[in-house]
Amino acid sequence: MALYHGPRCKLCRREGVKLMLRGERCASEKCAMERRPFPPGLRTTKRRRTSTEYNTQLREKQKLRRIYGVLERQFARYFDVASKAAGVTGERLLQILELRLDNVVYRLGFAPSRSCARQLVTHNHFLVNGKKVTVPNYELKAGDVVQVCDSSKTIETIHSALKNARDIPDWLSVDKVKLEGTVVRVPDRASMPVNVQEQLVVELYSR
Repeated sequence: MALYHGPRCKLCRREGVKLMLRGERCASEKCAMERRPFPPGLRTTKRRRTSTEYNTQLREKQKLRRIYGVLERQFARYFDVASKAAGVTGERLLQILELRLDNVVYRLGFAPSRSCARQLVTHNHFLVNGKKVTVPNYELKAGDVVQVCDSSKTIETIHSALKNARDIPDWLSVDKVKLEGTVVRVPDRASMPVNVQEQLVVELYSR
């Protein structure tokens, strides 16, 4: 499975927003966006070129891709599926990304970041409807139940993540005692807390 192994803080600085790629660190004063709120690379006194329409669309796509930790080829496949599905393409794309198992584990509060959630999933720590699933991009559907394996309920990372207050989206429900969560429904755009303009991504792929 291909993954990005470079410095994550540079990705936030490049996009100019906090992508919450490092969990609690992103909310602290150690966050690179707090210390160096400018794009990485050599500083110059030359005037920056005016951003073009294409560059604006590209940056929005890169931001969305990096938030969910998806590489280029897989993201293109997701867009292809979304464009062929009924409904609004941009919203359907976000639904596909939100319903990934690693993202749902993160949204339920079982992991401090999506990258940590991905690692927990691949290491056999979660069940989906009573069966072990080790594929982070496994797509969940309404009614699916995600729970921590009995042998993994003592993992400190999971309990530490649950202690930190985080709003659970209304399309999910969580039982912190049983360490399990349920996908109540397929999320709509209003219930997906992602600060992106997905229509710009659609326009980029429609060129």
